[in-house]
Amino acid sequence: MDYYTWRNLQDESQRDICCVALQDNGLTAVGIQTCSEYQANWMLDASTDWITSRVHVQVQGAGWQRSLELIRDSDGVWDQTVSLSGIQPAEMPEPGIAPGTDLSSALDVDLGKCPLTNVMPIRRLGLLSGDVPKTQLIMAWIDMPSLRVIASDQYYSSIDSRHVRYASGTRGVDVSLTVDANGVVTQYPDLALVF
Repeated sequence: MDYYTWRNLQDESQRDICCVALQDNGLTAVGIQTCSEYQANWMLDASTDWITSRVHVQVQGAGWQRSLELIRDSDGVWDQTVSLSGIQPAEMPEPGIAPGTDLSSALDVDLGKCPLTNVMPIRRLGLLSGDVPKTQLIMAWIDMPSLRVIASDQYYSSIDSRHVRYASGTRGVDVSLTVDANGVVTQYPDLALVF
């Protein structure tokens, strides 16, 4: 088991803490994302070919809770289970897959504000051991704390054994990520830093 803690660079109150079981062909992980407005607990299974098969996220704020479970079957179909309780923040989008969202080509989830979920495409594409050109992927991106899911276009390419290029047109990101020997992000410019 490996343990990681990230400090959010945009919100000083936010910490992401996770315990990861890395295998040759995938990972399982559990974690917590906590800040002044909410706490989220999550579990992730990407234990086969670095492809997400299941993620479950529970978020709790002042007087409200919501949860989301996404399961990807062997045919690439995503199924969801959503629950809500308490008085939900009026400005917060409904949790779950946004209407009209096509996740048919998504192999992974990307948990908003949490650098761990970048490791699946980094390892699956072999970005640390080769000269991999810019590769487009679609992710099931989970907004935090709303748990709204959208299809996010993302691009990954090799730089060297400790850096990869990551971009997302959906969210206007284009950065060089610093990673450790496991491919886990240790520095995400303007977002998070391992400490």
